[in-house]
Amino acid sequence: MIVLFTDFGLSGPYVGQMKAILAQAVPNEPVIDLFADAPAYFPIAAAHLLATYQKGFPADSVFLCVVDPGVGSTERDPMIVRADGHWYVGPGNGLFEVIAARSARVEAWRITWRPSNISASFHGRDLFAPVAAMLVQGAFPQAERIELKLNVDSGRDFASVIYIDHFGNLISGLRASEYPTDVRLGFKGTNIQRVRTFSDVPEGQPLCYENSSGLLEIAVNRGRADILFDALVGDPLELISPRASV
Repeated sequence: MIVLFTDFGLSGPYVGQMKAILAQAVPNEPVIDLFADAPAYFPIAAAHLLATYQKGFPADSVFLCVVDPGVGSTERDPMIVRADGHWYVGPGNGLFEVIAARSARVEAWRITWRPSNISASFHGRDLFAPVAAMLVQGAFPQAERIELKLNVDSGRDFASVIYIDHFGNLISGLRASEYPTDVRLGFKGTNIQRVRTFSDVPEGQPLCYENSSGLLEIAVNRGRADILFDALVGDPLELISPRASV
């Protein structure tokens, strides 16, 4: 199984062009669209999103991940990471740091293989998609084993908005299980109570709750939190509890 995680957007040719490469190389392999609207140009926010939503996929799934504002430069290496039974292919710009820091077993390689034709600006199609196809077939491209350099903050939660969903809900980089149930979130001057579900507050009121993937999320009962708060990905959050800190 190949799982797509990109910031390419929900329209335009880019996801389709990557899928065309995969369809030619591994026509019988399932290709799952996980995110096509991961945080654009924001690898660290995307890293926290990926670390949460990669859960539940079968062993040996190959995650084809492209959030790559430095594409074509020498500032990041193309990488393969294997972490707790999953494969990850994409840019070495921090996108895999959270997964690596939270995994029990991690291996990493710098991809040295190059196709005969590679553009300067679309490594997702020209480099990462062919490598993902190789891995799902049990092959391995030319690559150099490396040690991932993680810092003390790599596995810690990220007290910011990391994604805004179709309903205008604000997904944070905070794992609900890490904080007491009476924790509140401070956001743009509003102290938001944590509750179990949407209907626990009156219609039109904001709430904080543990979403279905285990992250703290801000929503509005039958409304849009992104509009109410004029929110953007990257906006900071504050944990309001004497017993909690990030």
